[in-house]
Amino acid sequence: MARRESKGFVQLEWVCPNCDGRNPGSVKTCGNCGAPQPENVKFQRAANEKIVTDEKLVQAAKAGADIHCGFCGTRNPANAVTCSQCGGDIKEGKARQAGQILQAAPTPPKIVTCTNCGTENPGSETTCSKCGSLLPRAAAPRLEPAQVKAAASQKDTEKKKPNWLLFGGIGAFLLTCCLAILFLFVFPSKSVQGTVTDVRWQTSVPMQEVQAVHYSNERGSAPSDAYNVSCHTESQEVCEEKTIDRGNGFAEVVQECHTESDEYCSYTVDEWKTIQTYDLSGNDLFPVYENPSFASDQRLGSASEDLTVYFSTSDGQQTYSPGSISEFQQFQIGSTWTLKMNVVGGITSVER
Repeated sequence: MARRESKGFVQLEWVCPNCDGRNPGSVKTCGNCGAPQPENVKFQRAANEKIVTDEKLVQAAKAGADIHCGFCGTRNPANAVTCSQCGGDIKEGKARQAGQILQAAPTPPKIVTCTNCGTENPGSETTCSKCGSLLPRAAAPRLEPAQVKAAASQKDTEKKKPNWLLFGGIGAFLLTCCLAILFLFVFPSKSVQGTVTDVRWQTSVPMQEVQAVHYSNERGSAPSDAYNVSCHTESQEVCEEKTIDRGNGFAEVVQECHTESDEYCSYTVDEWKTIQTYDLSGNDLFPVYENPSFASDQRLGSASEDLTVYFSTSDGQQTYSPGSISEFQQFQIGSTWTLKMNVVGGITSVER
């Protein structure tokens, strides 16, 4: 069962779109220019946020989402009946959106320059130490409105436009690697004549029997055919801290925890295991396989073979591994073949 614990409330901040001043979340008008907080302004987490201890602020944080007056747009507390600015009925207003999980504030710059007097202030401060003006969020010089609009338009375009140059570069690199591998190992670069001087085969037949195999602390349930089963459950508490917008300039910091459990089992199962391998070899075109006798609790596994043909060429001895016994049996001693060679000297194919 999930458990939720409140750690308290933190005050958010909002940036005035008129002068770029950073204001505490509980303030309804900009401390720089006096402009009222617009209805669509976003609350943001402060870089130096702290749990609120002042009781009045705590009570304000616990209230519901603020309501913007439907007549004049003024921000009012959730329990208001009439607008504090125009006296209009708050029922006609619109409550701010609440409940969003807010991301942590980005790391503040080391220095923030006051746009009013030019004084440099520590990046974590919100007001200028010299003139008291609200400091902007960004460390960069303030742009003119036309520049701000152009920069925003360019940023939106960059977000929407895929970086085709990067994707193209990666694709070209991968294509080049694939072509290089094909040219080195797959595509023939020359042909040479080769005469079969020798052939060799080796066959293997595995002998298997059922053996008890023990598995220890395997995650998940034991197989249905397992025995000597012993299982246990391991549990751990997983917690996540979230900062949730209250819609009134504050956010609640909550810790949500739940228990995750995994089952681990030790057990024994009977499995076929190779206990011996019978090998035969020869230098003719007719491979044979060992056929040993075996007990009732044993069996023969899948046989395999290793086939090799030796050619004498002008470039020295070359070897080739046929893909099947029927192909292998075509290479009579003394027969001549055309060998297709790749760049690194391997045989890619043979033909009569």
